[in-house]
Amino acid sequence: MGWLQSGQAGASLVMRRTLVLVTAWVHRVEVESRLDATVPGRISRMFEEKLDALAQMMAEHMAAPFPPGFRGLDIEGRDMVLLDADSYAYAANVLEGPLDEQRRAGLSRLTAAFEKVLPAIGDEYGAKYYTHVRDMAVLAAEIETLRDK
Repeated sequence: MGWLQSGQAGASLVMRRTLVLVTAWVHRVEVESRLDATVPGRISRMFEEKLDALAQMMAEHMAAPFPPGFRGLDIEGRDMVLLDADSYAYAANVLEGPLDEQRRAGLSRLTAAFEKVLPAIGDEYGAKYYTHVRDMAVLAAEIETLRDK
């Protein structure tokens, strides 16, 4: 690859990451304005920080390349692409507002699945990637728990 193509690929990656971060920030602002309109009083600072952290984790996740060799791979009975996609979807739903009971139960099952899956990942990058995915799902579950208080 020539220096021009290399520079274009690098610029493309930077633009993609910037777009992901801006999109997550805009989504977070939209969610916060809806929450301020529907929740009486101010949302606790801790709750706001967790929402911000979740939006940041989601942006980081979207910027990270999917682990090579994990497409079509099942580990401990879990399709790794679906585990990834489900985790992101639950996190996005939590940012939008409270989950219904069925989705809460699904998020709980999802976070429990990581207890089996993570120790079985032999690839270093894959383990790091899915640890981040797990942390994102766990944070989403923590936010749901805070909503009950």
